[in-house]
Amino acid sequence: QVQLVESGGGLVQPGGSLRLSCAASRIIFSLYTMDWYRQAPGKQRELVATITSGGSTNYADSVKGRFTISRDNNKNTVYLQMYSLKPEDTAVYYCKGHANYNVNAYWGQGTQVTVSS
Repeated sequence: QVQLVESGGGLVQPGGSLRLSCAASRIIFSLYTMDWYRQAPGKQRELVATITSGGSTNYADSVKGRFTISRDNNKNTVYLQMYSLKPEDTAVYYCKGHANYNVNAYWGQGTQVTVSS
């Protein structure tokens, strides 16, 4: 079974930092584009950051300059390093993997990030 497991969420003060991790198993990880999404209660799920199999990255305007997505193909893991966190970053963060050769996309269970004083 394909599994994506997020970790690293928690409670942090405004201006603080967190690093989220998403560990994948049972996929050819190096072939997958990996995304981070987030969803706050009552809000739409939004795409935060993307990293392709070739290492190209894209970010939502709301996080550009504060968040960095990276991947370690040897560890089958994608990361989201978050700096200068704001209360509006509070959400459940989800990892997603997708590849052109596979019609399926895979989602993790999510990890809660709460930014509050």
